[in-house]
Amino acid sequence: MNLYLQLYCLLVLVGQLLPLARGDVHYYKFVLKETNVTKLCVSKRILTVNDSFPGPEIHVHKGDTVYVNVYNYGPYGVTLHWHGVKQPANPWSDGPEYITQCPIQPGANFTYEVIFSDEEGTLWWHAHSDWTRATVHGAIIIFPKEGTTAPYPEPDGEEVIVLAAWYKGDLMAELAEDIIAGTDLPHSRGYTTNGELGDFSNCSSETTYRWLVDYGKTYLLRIVNAVVNAELFFAVAEHTLTVVGMDGAYVKPIVTDYIMISPGQTMDVLLTADQPLGRYYMAAREYSTESAAVTGFDHSNATAILQYNGDYNFTSRPIFPHFQLPMYLDMKAGKNFTNRIRSLANEDYPINVPENITTRMFITVSMNVLCRNSTSCSTDMGNILATSMNNISWNNPQVDVLEAYYRNLSGYYTTDFPDWPKTMYDFTSDNYDEDAVITDQGTKVKVLNYYESVEIVFQGTSVMGGSVNHPMHLHGHSFYVVGIGSGNFNNNTDPLSYNLIDPPKVNTFGVPKNGWLAIRFFANNPGVWFWHCHLDRHMTWGMDTAFIVRDGGTEETSLRPPPPNMPRCTDLPDMSIKRWNNVNEGSAQL
Repeated sequence: MNLYLQLYCLLVLVGQLLPLARGDVHYYKFVLKETNVTKLCVSKRILTVNDSFPGPEIHVHKGDTVYVNVYNYGPYGVTLHWHGVKQPANPWSDGPEYITQCPIQPGANFTYEVIFSDEEGTLWWHAHSDWTRATVHGAIIIFPKEGTTAPYPEPDGEEVIVLAAWYKGDLMAELAEDIIAGTDLPHSRGYTTNGELGDFSNCSSETTYRWLVDYGKTYLLRIVNAVVNAELFFAVAEHTLTVVGMDGAYVKPIVTDYIMISPGQTMDVLLTADQPLGRYYMAAREYSTESAAVTGFDHSNATAILQYNGDYNFTSRPIFPHFQLPMYLDMKAGKNFTNRIRSLANEDYPINVPENITTRMFITVSMNVLCRNSTSCSTDMGNILATSMNNISWNNPQVDVLEAYYRNLSGYYTTDFPDWPKTMYDFTSDNYDEDAVITDQGTKVKVLNYYESVEIVFQGTSVMGGSVNHPMHLHGHSFYVVGIGSGNFNNNTDPLSYNLIDPPKVNTFGVPKNGWLAIRFFANNPGVWFWHCHLDRHMTWGMDTAFIVRDGGTEETSLRPPPPNMPRCTDLPDMSIKRWNNVNEGSAQL
């Protein structure tokens, strides 16, 4: 055979094998059980992984695979989700309850296969059943492949910062009671940094988290917003932050005094310890986009202490970032930060924004109510609080959507999620028709062909005065944020301002209050994938749906078969909280 022909055949063979090649394999054991803790002067039991809050970190290199064997010794069913990990053709290990699996029941175990592909930077894992993620979560650290480096100077050290919400009572019991009543859901009593509330909370100053640094060194902060229901501002007193990564991808560096980070988002941030030796607060507080008349949100300041090594006087209180950390309602600060986020979009880190769109969707995200009595439904009958996407409020099936799809089981979902709202109106006006308030429950999904190029415009609404930022999260894919704006989306003029050059590539991003968000992605991951608001209050009320991505015609582009040990959906007691199943009977049920 001709030498050149032999070389060509070898290159073809290598090219065929490379996509199948994976990195190293890692194994973790997660034991879920209740642990005694004391915070805010009160002792209680919380669900934890390996007795820690936050839970253990997962460390991998780009392209590795992780097996996590989860033993559930807690009192109710639980699932785990690997937030931002695309899981190519493997939704069986994605984790959202009743979407891709049923809960791991008390006393049972299940092994997740977590397949990393193009992610690099920081992501996180969390429980994805009811609100168990309040205390069941942890960071995922994804280093570059061996022999490669990140596109910024190597830092002298790293620190993981996990921001979370703290609830004073029995969260699961309170949640169940509120769901039955159809009223507002629990609010947090404080925010934690790496599990600690900090100096400004009762009975907390002795346990405030401390981070020791050396003068002149540069550190990488890996920041995770694991809060259940709030976006946060975060700043470090007297220190400048440089954002270099977000949601497991790199971004053009953003030099800033503060960040605004939504629940579900992760950020990689460089900090140089260049201030006089001393102690400085790292602080976070809620960014509220509700009406200024709404004052019942959590006003706590989460604090930790950046402390310089060295010989100096410790008698003075740490410096607080008074002039760096925006106030709770500072929407200008929130927008100013968000609007600066851009992908690197260079030769080493190219992007691939869909241009020839084959599927377009326009999805309203709204506050709503469900009728307690469908025969005489009106907005003044003490109905059940709900949320919706295109006026459909998601209802969990009894068998998860993935199993029903894979086994072709009928009766658990329908494929008629609407591409457009049922009713068109002035979405951001305070005047709206009653039809926009009343929503319908359903288990409706959207079906996409493999490698469809999709554009979705999410439109925020003012229905019931409930317009706020909605951080939307897509499982199984990252997406490009090509446009964002205020008011009602204009299909003729707003696309002219789309950023197709260096849009952020993310897995979670906010639909602005009384505004719109335009995203694009290729549906290149076969299986069932969840879409939802990452404010769990809104997800619980129904602001979610699922995409089914059909197989692509080859083994590599087709849904894998299920593992043999999937948790069963039937013939097992289910102790997890359910949304009401039949509001027409006039009562909410577990």
